[in-house]
Amino acid sequence: MTEESVLFDVTAAVATITLNEPRKRNAFGGQMARALSDAYRRCDADDSIRAVVLTGTPPAFCSGADLSEGEATFRKRDEPSFSAAAVDMTAWEVRKPVIAAVNGHAIGVGLTLALQCDIRIFAADAKYGIVQVRRGVMGDGFSHWTLPRIAGMAAAAELLLTGQTFDGEEAKELGLCRRVLPNADVLPAAMDMARDIAVNTAPQSVAYSKALLWQTWQHSAADIERLETEYHHRLMGEPDALEGVLAFIEYRTPHWTGKVNG
Repeated sequence: MTEESVLFDVTAAVATITLNEPRKRNAFGGQMARALSDAYRRCDADDSIRAVVLTGTPPAFCSGADLSEGEATFRKRDEPSFSAAAVDMTAWEVRKPVIAAVNGHAIGVGLTLALQCDIRIFAADAKYGIVQVRRGVMGDGFSHWTLPRIAGMAAAAELLLTGQTFDGEEAKELGLCRRVLPNADVLPAAMDMARDIAVNTAPQSVAYSKALLWQTWQHSAADIERLETEYHHRLMGEPDALEGVLAFIEYRTPHWTGKVNG
């Protein structure tokens, strides 16, 4: 993994992934894309990691695509190799909760990367937008899939078709996040949430729940009932199902032994 563009730290079972090109306001390019994908794979494969926080080195979260190539930024690409996905492993594919600590501006792919996360905390004093239609291209990073599911079709159409920008409070009103905080408070709040997940939730329980949440719109209510039942059968009677109840009854911190990777 290239540490110059993405920093990676694990402390107390929480992985912190930091987009780290501050001179470019963490503009997103190929090197950062590969490093972020590698970081997500590492988080998924390591059972000692229980939660993930994605953030950016101040003063921005991610200012969007790296435009240093000027008018060639969106030149024709080789069709078989080009993908608008931004990363080849997304945050929702990581079998641990991924919290976006959006501690500054998130424009274009910066915002679409945050939309791939499970939970988002936004900075109040920052600018947000999926602005690509104002650059002659269109929203990327699965934004036409994530945004309608997160904020609804009306908000998705307004944001994707106008390319307008907005602040943190407007982002909350649109349904993109549940919490908006002063910029300096965003990362500490995300870390507190991640640490709570790491200590107090069972690994396999969270992994199954996350998977089902991201699949929700593909299934009918009957499908969801079937899958919830199937996953309960996998979880019930396992050591963590016993430990969770005992820890609650005994007023102590649970000691989880279940693993996502078998």
